[in-house]
Amino acid sequence: MKYVLLVSHGTFANGLHSVLEMMAGSDRNDILSTNLINGMTVERFEGEVEKLVQEITQEDQIILLADLIGGSPLTTTLNVLSKKDMLKNTMVFGGMNLSLALNAVLMKDVLKQDEFKQVLIEELKESIKEFELDSDGNDDDI
Repeated sequence: MKYVLLVSHGTFANGLHSVLEMMAGSDRNDILSTNLINGMTVERFEGEVEKLVQEITQEDQIILLADLIGGSPLTTTLNVLSKKDMLKNTMVFGGMNLSLALNAVLMKDVLKQDEFKQVLIEELKESIKEFELDSDGNDDDI
């Protein structure tokens, strides 16, 4: 199975998980999420990640999406996956947003790995844009 694993600071990952269930179906068991919330120790977060991934096997793949490259949620999750010898089965993307996560969930079983990675990277690039308002105040085109 291919899992999409969301990790973040605060409650972003669980909130995004909720939106993904709304848009991609609430009966999915291939989306996992956990958060490093304010006041939580890294050790406790590590335990949460260990519980979350305990059913994932060597035959499974993980698409790991994180809010920040180099942040504690990502580095701690990578440490847990390393202990399980799962890094070779893991793709990692930072800068998690709804567009990236939704594409990951919907495309992970459709595209080959190289094409999948390219689609997600392009999606990240394309999903950040300035929305320019019409200068005459006309909002009919929104």
